[in-house]
Amino acid sequence: MKLAWLRSQDGAHDDSLWTTTWVPASDDSPALLLTGSLDETVKLWNPEDLSLVRTNSGHCLGVISVAAHPSGKIAASASIDSFIRVFDVQSNNTIATLEASPSQVWQLQFNPQGTVLAVAGGGSASVKLWNTAEWKLVGTLSIPRPEGVKHSEKSGTKKFVLSVAWSPDGRQLACGSMDGTISVFDVVRTKFLHHLEGHSMPVRSLVFSPVDPRVLISASDDGHVNMYDVEGKTLFVSMSGHSSWVLSVDVSPDGAAIATGSSDKTVRLWDPKMRAAVQSMTNHTDQVWGVMFRPPGGTGVRTVQLASVSDDKSISLYEYS
Repeated sequence: MKLAWLRSQDGAHDDSLWTTTWVPASDDSPALLLTGSLDETVKLWNPEDLSLVRTNSGHCLGVISVAAHPSGKIAASASIDSFIRVFDVQSNNTIATLEASPSQVWQLQFNPQGTVLAVAGGGSASVKLWNTAEWKLVGTLSIPRPEGVKHSEKSGTKKFVLSVAWSPDGRQLACGSMDGTISVFDVVRTKFLHHLEGHSMPVRSLVFSPVDPRVLISASDDGHVNMYDVEGKTLFVSMSGHSSWVLSVDVSPDGAAIATGSSDKTVRLWDPKMRAAVQSMTNHTDQVWGVMFRPPGGTGVRTVQLASVSDDKSISLYEYS
């Protein structure tokens, strides 16, 4: 397995890029790359040449998370301004504006069926669930405190929710917190299942394996990339190699490789069977906040691609093979 650099877009935004995702191909459009920046804008890019398709404005503070609906027709962006903007990918028109206050949103993600948007509620120590039919709040998953711990401002801060990930069947949701714990919920029953432990610092990013729904992969400020058996509640692989915080993680469509972005300015490719990094890409000059594999599908796509975004205001695109 390896990554080969394809192209980069320097100065893609006027400020740091903190988030990226792929908009799946639809009947109306090929797959597009979506980026969000502290310059308060969201941009859509053609991956073939990283040309700008359109710019989406509407937030009054930096954009820290973006998510694309499985249909490829709508997307959502979350900002430090505590608002979520849902918009039509083709027309740019706003479909809904969701208020997340009093707590800012740190990450959001549509479930695989496209019926629910999960929103990590930051300091509220909860994940809010919004239905996508009427954009109404339909559930709140609160992170329980460990037994014997009294409520305090300090413990509340540590439960600050940073990351969310849906299981492939959409029945479970995992969220990572500031204190290094990962909470797993049964969404159908709106029930907390258990904590997963193993990190000593904030869990910035989570992703389930597309080929084994029991496997959850996490990235943390402690420099480790962990793999858990969600059903068995066990940590079975812990990998290290970055020299600083691991800010983002994704897994390849075939489930065979893991990609990470880090404060050490590198993108790394990991072989989970070898339990080690097999490649390090160094084309960014600042922290790498987002990595994301292109989902399979779309006409004329013969290779798997990986995108990365950074504080250096650039996008990089790689071929994975």
